[in-house]
Amino acid sequence: MNTGNLARGAVLGLVGGLLATGAMSLVHRLLDDRIPKSRTPATEQPDDSTVKVASAVTSLVGHRLTDDQKARAGSAVHYVFGASVGALYGAVAEVVPRVTAALGLPFGIAVWLGAHVIAVPALGLAEPPTRRPVAKEGEEFALHLVYGAATEVARRLLRCSLAEAPSRSNQKMSTSTPVNSG
Repeated sequence: MNTGNLARGAVLGLVGGLLATGAMSLVHRLLDDRIPKSRTPATEQPDDSTVKVASAVTSLVGHRLTDDQKARAGSAVHYVFGASVGALYGAVAEVVPRVTAALGLPFGIAVWLGAHVIAVPALGLAEPPTRRPVAKEGEEFALHLVYGAATEVARRLLRCSLAEAPSRSNQKMSTSTPVNSG
């Protein structure tokens, strides 16, 4: 196994995961603007899973998140998770290229199933999907498809850019005017 390719894949996946988390967040915001808001005041709504994780982490160092800090901290947790899962995906893609099939959509489904459907409820961070509105779960599924596809597209573009970079610099060297040494 070429660990250089594994490390490169992890870095490409990490960057892809960060970009994909941004894309997922943007689509989520766009969908939220189109879907009627809950009639429950924000102060009565429970914290989402990322805020719960951020609160647990900060409590380890004796800090309690204020309401103003919760959204940013939850966002940070989401990006760290997206980057971490992206790094794992990128590393695996280097040694098992077939995981990149269907432009990352199966990867997005796997993240939705593994994290959103199984792990988050099992850890008590959210209700199981069976107790949430079907429309909301459909949205979550679609958002994870966006994440999977965006991770793979970014990873693939970055990988191609790196593969082409040496050939471009070699072309510049071979077409440059030789220096007169005499």
